[in-house]
Amino acid sequence: MSKKELNIFKLLSEKPWEASQVIIDNQHDGKTLASSKAKLGVRTVMVVSTVIFSLFVVSYSDRMLVHDWKSLSEPWLLWINTFILILTSFVFHKSKVYSDENNFEKVKNSLLLVGFLTFAFITGQLLVWQHFIGIGQYASTNPANAFFYLFTALHGLHLLGGLFFWGKATTKIFKENFSLSKTKQAIELCAIYWHFLLIVWIILFGLMIAT
Repeated sequence: MSKKELNIFKLLSEKPWEASQVIIDNQHDGKTLASSKAKLGVRTVMVVSTVIFSLFVVSYSDRMLVHDWKSLSEPWLLWINTFILILTSFVFHKSKVYSDENNFEKVKNSLLLVGFLTFAFITGQLLVWQHFIGIGQYASTNPANAFFYLFTALHGLHLLGGLFFWGKATTKIFKENFSLSKTKQAIELCAIYWHFLLIVWIILFGLMIAT
């Protein structure tokens, strides 16, 4: 059992009506678990996003059973975009490793590469949209098209939101007197978020090419 699980079990087993527990509670600093606001924020976003994407996946699975459903074509650029996102997640992982080793010169280069690759992925997705529009596959043409535009747009918006916090983390590390602990935490949380978006995309992409 992990330390966090032990803390949760301890909290659940407390008896606040007893005099001894009242004394302990009065000395409490107000924090339930040792988790920062930033971590809680990222976890909340990931949970909410998981629920939203799950609902859309269920809707997709139900809608494809209707007779007017026509499978999408699979442009080769989607495979390249997927590889770019995998590479981005890997580079972010390396950034986290370099950060733990206090090798911030390599962290700077890695974060800049992450930004470049992420913009390349978003640009690639827009090119896929342009390809579909060019061959007349609009959102109104086929329900599968509509779901494709919806999935990619929603995923892209999540990436743009991640880029905002990537920008804040990158800006911190280029300052002369940056906070070591806050910068490391920012890099760690961004890396976790990028890994999450990679998993989401692989699930969505796998669902679309399989149907």
